[in-house]
Amino acid sequence: MNLVLGTVIVFACVLGGFLALGGHLSVLWQPFEAIIIIGAALGAFVIANPWRIVRETGASLVLLFRGGKNRRDDYLELLALLYTVLRTVRTKGMLGLEKDIERPHESPLFQQFPRFLKQERAIRFLTDYLRLFSLGADRPAEMEALMDEELSTMNKEFHRAPRSLNMVAEALPALGIVAAVLGMIKAMGSISAPPEVLGKLIGGAMVGTFLGVMLSYGIVSPLVAALNRMRDDDIKYFHCIKAALVAHLHGAAPTISVEHARKMLYAEVQPTFNEVEDVTTNATQRMGERQQAA
Repeated sequence: MNLVLGTVIVFACVLGGFLALGGHLSVLWQPFEAIIIIGAALGAFVIANPWRIVRETGASLVLLFRGGKNRRDDYLELLALLYTVLRTVRTKGMLGLEKDIERPHESPLFQQFPRFLKQERAIRFLTDYLRLFSLGADRPAEMEALMDEELSTMNKEFHRAPRSLNMVAEALPALGIVAAVLGMIKAMGSISAPPEVLGKLIGGAMVGTFLGVMLSYGIVSPLVAALNRMRDDDIKYFHCIKAALVAHLHGAAPTISVEHARKMLYAEVQPTFNEVEDVTTNATQRMGERQQAA
């Protein structure tokens, strides 16, 4: 919603100000200037990036316009899952999670948390470390260092799309100048034309500079900033998992480990202590029901 609203504000203010100054919007209609600028920017983007980054950038923009993926309810469910997993480890040992770790999508434990099951990278992150714990890798400092290395790599990976798109934002003003120069070359070819015709040609050429700067600083650069924010939110999801696992390795009870994870979250998505207590209580009841049924 903010992306659409912001874009409308940018165009309304720029074009509205131009009209207020007595300008005519028809002068700004230069489709071939736009083709030169946008086409060259797209071509440069394809040259600079492998196809996986091109696809990843497109998918990231679609996700951005949908509002991202990690919201307050996602984190609340994650905290409930972490509590359930750690409580199972505390009561049954790592062997009690062996089947769940190997086939999380078929696990009755993980199936209680459908939002989490949609995030394949998060499933892999959690289950990989649980496997390491089951193999005896239980030194907190070593595991925390390993998680930090993986999160650092993941952070770079998550920010590949905004970094690539930022290259386009930086190139657009220069590509606007290219379009303007081509327009001026065309205008110079009509130097003997009447002043009103020549003026129209020169004005059309200058639209290239306007369009390049406008797209760069009014559209693409803000999109880069929004993508960076979304990716920062995505990596925070994994930091939340790490905090709970590290606290568990230090010997903290499941409730305390989950509280470590909760404290990692930004205020706008951080559930309250009472909300987490409610979901962990429900998780404990469900675990008891499963044990009785077994």
